[in-house]
Amino acid sequence: MSDVLLQRALRLEPLSAKEGLLLFMEASTSVLMLVADTLRQQHKPGREVTWMIDRNVNITNICISGCTFCNFHRKINGEGTYTTTLEEYQQKIEQMINLGGSQLLLQGGMHPRYGLRFYTDLFSELKRKYPDVKLHALGPPEVVHIARKERISYREVLEKLVEAGLDSLPGAGAEILCDRIRKEISPGKASAQEWLDVMKEAHQMHMLTSATMMFGHIETPLERMEHLVKLRELQSQKPVGSPGFKAFIPWPFMSEGTLLGERKTFKNTLPIDYIRMIALSRIMLNNFENIQASWLTVGKETGQLALHAGANDLGSIMIEENVVSAAGASFSMDALEMQKCILDAGFLPRLRNQGYALIPMPDNVPEYPLSR
Repeated sequence: MSDVLLQRALRLEPLSAKEGLLLFMEASTSVLMLVADTLRQQHKPGREVTWMIDRNVNITNICISGCTFCNFHRKINGEGTYTTTLEEYQQKIEQMINLGGSQLLLQGGMHPRYGLRFYTDLFSELKRKYPDVKLHALGPPEVVHIARKERISYREVLEKLVEAGLDSLPGAGAEILCDRIRKEISPGKASAQEWLDVMKEAHQMHMLTSATMMFGHIETPLERMEHLVKLRELQSQKPVGSPGFKAFIPWPFMSEGTLLGERKTFKNTLPIDYIRMIALSRIMLNNFENIQASWLTVGKETGQLALHAGANDLGSIMIEENVVSAAGASFSMDALEMQKCILDAGFLPRLRNQGYALIPMPDNVPEYPLSR
C-alpha cells in the first residue's frame, strides 16, 4: 500500500492525513528520503541550497499566552521583563547590516497593554531610519491578539501593519494546528482556525508568509499529518499571483526548563525521526516549493542530512535567537560555516532573501572559496 501512495506522491497528487500516517508507520526511512529528494528536484531542480542572513529580535518577553513549552516569556509584573528600545533596535540593526543582513525577524510576546498603535509606531520608526531593511514580523497569534484588543478584523490589523512597514508574516505560533493540543500547551493563543484565518487573509492581500510546525510533544502522528493537510489546503486556496506560503519549517520541541517538560517526560527527537518528518513534509506538501531544515534545533549534521531528504534550504545564520535557545538549542553558525556546511553536504550555497530570490553576496560577507 505504501508503494502505491508514494507513486501518487511522485505524481504530485495530494495524500490524505490517514495516508500520510500509513507512510509514517510503514515506509522505510531510506525510501521516504529517496521519494522526498526526487520531489525536491521537481520543485527546486539542481544542487543549489539557499540560506540567508537576518536577525531575530524579540520585541518584548512579556506575554499572556501561557505557553507551557516556552520558558522565555514573563508575566507583566515578573522579574527580568523588558521591551526592546529604539536605541537597542538601532544597535542591533547596525550590527546586522555590518554582517551583511537586510532583514529583521521581529517577534515577541502577546503584551496585554500593547495595541495596534504600538506596533505601527514601531514599524514606521524602523522603516524611517532603515528603509531598506525588511520587516518579517509578528505572526497570526499576535494579529489575533491585536484584533481582539482593538475590536477590529484581521484584515484591518494586517492592512495597518503593512502600511506601517510590515513586509512579510512569519508562520509563528502554529505549533500543531489542533485545538486539543493547543488548549494544553498554548491556552491563551489563537485557535487552529484563527491561525489559518489570519494566513488566509494575508494570502488574499498577496502578502509573503511562511508556515511552521513544532512537533515531538503531546501530538499524535495523525495530528502531525492533519497539520500538513490543513497547510496544503490553505495554500491551494491562495489567489493567483499571491506568494502564499513560501516555505515550511518544522522543528522538534525543545523541553529543557519548560513547564511542559516538567509536567511530562519527553525523549528528545532523534535525528532519524527528524529526517523522516522532513521527508514526509515534502511528500505531503505537494504545493510547497521550499522546505527548510532547522539546523538551529537539530544541529549541523542532521541539517545536512535533511538536504538529502527533501529540504532545499538551511534558513538563516541567526545572528540572534532567544526563544528556542532558552529551551536548550545550542547550535550556531556564521556565514563561512554555513557555506561550508552546505558544500560538505554536496550542494552549492546560494544567498537568498525572505522571498527566496537569490541575491548577490554582500562585499562585507566572506565567501567560502569553493562556493564560486
